[in-house]
Amino acid sequence: MFAVIRKLIKSALYPLYEWRLVRALDFTKTPHHVGVILDGNRRWAKANPNNSDPNGHKAGASKIIEFLGWCDDADVQVVTLWLLSTDNFKRSADEIEELLKIIGETVDELAATGRWNIKAVGALDLLPPWLSEKLAGLKPIRNDGVEVNVAISYGGRREIVDAVKSYLGEEEKSGHSLDQAKEKMTADDISKFLYTAGQPDPELLIRTSGEQRLGGFLLWQSALSEFYFCEAYWPDFRRVDFLRALRAYSLRQRRFGS
Repeated sequence: MFAVIRKLIKSALYPLYEWRLVRALDFTKTPHHVGVILDGNRRWAKANPNNSDPNGHKAGASKIIEFLGWCDDADVQVVTLWLLSTDNFKRSADEIEELLKIIGETVDELAATGRWNIKAVGALDLLPPWLSEKLAGLKPIRNDGVEVNVAISYGGRREIVDAVKSYLGEEEKSGHSLDQAKEKMTADDISKFLYTAGQPDPELLIRTSGEQRLGGFLLWQSALSEFYFCEAYWPDFRRVDFLRALRAYSLRQRRFGS
């Protein structure tokens, strides 16, 4: 009985708390680029009776459009969502097959809204042809709204290796020797060949599920990022949780390594 009453009181106060968070936020300090590690789908499924791992992944996928709407409201310009890591391929073949199917459906749903430019970032050559071709075929459709990077088959170390290889390939095409390329190489040269080239580095990285590690997410780009770790599993991530992350970010004094 008391648990029910507590739940009713909590649900009644939730909109008021959300409103207060919005009122208190300084939207002039909103990050331009937010990266999110969508973690906890399988644990969410285990914590909710009668749910399987695929149901957890589907619940996580269904949260994405809602979350991007919150980003629109907060004037975030770029969002990178880590949907699948290169390490995830170590899972069972059945789970990977189901997960790739859900990811393909999610990308279709995001593109069908017409609200955002969707870009796939990752080692797409590791994916089955039906999915890699779908992702490679994504085209910009508008000049405003949030730019959404879907990080699929993504690994931070792999991205850096790919960037260095691409840089050296360009130098070779220009007639430069390996020694010449090595001598003139700068950090900016590598940045030009990252999956997110041309976009601002993320100012804020969010990870759900209570895990306090990045696992190689945006390894190069996150050198000066602020981190926010949320206890909620991704399917349970609420607008209040996002607003708290924005508030925490706005209150931090960013020193940029100084």
